[in-house]
Amino acid sequence: MSPRARPDSAPTTPADPAERAREIALRLLTHSSKSEEQLRDGLISRDVDPAIADEIIARFREVDLLDDTALAASIARTRHQERGKSRRAIDQELRRKGFSSDDIGTALDQISVDDEWEAARSLAAKRWSSLNGHDDQVKVRRVVGMLGRKGYSPDLAFGVVKELQRADRADT
Repeated sequence: MSPRARPDSAPTTPADPAERAREIALRLLTHSSKSEEQLRDGLISRDVDPAIADEIIARFREVDLLDDTALAASIARTRHQERGKSRRAIDQELRRKGFSSDDIGTALDQISVDDEWEAARSLAAKRWSSLNGHDDQVKVRRVVGMLGRKGYSPDLAFGVVKELQRADRADT
């Protein structure tokens, strides 16, 4: 037997399916926060019985290791403040992650229409100024496209661009 292959150093897997599921769940949550649905999907994809997965999730919820409402609110805040994403884009992301409509609604309530306009204006102004020297149509197309990729509606994007164009004309 080589010095590295000692039997007592071999990884062990718990014989109890619930204990194995708990360890998998903790490992999944160590990497990043997850919604209940994401955690359940992760457990089931690792051959955990769905009933055991549901028990683990219920227990984790009881001890505050899972809180979909708080997690959805945190994701919404981060995506809006740091990435400038719109309410619509955040809504889609939260739905993909498996949050309930109630949790999504609560999370999005913290972002007002004014907050959304302000974020769009800020993003657009930065992009607009980086395009100095380009034709006006190019600037409009690129800024509107960037806002669209962030999830802003065409009405809002074109409204913000018109403000920037008016400001340019006023400066000249």
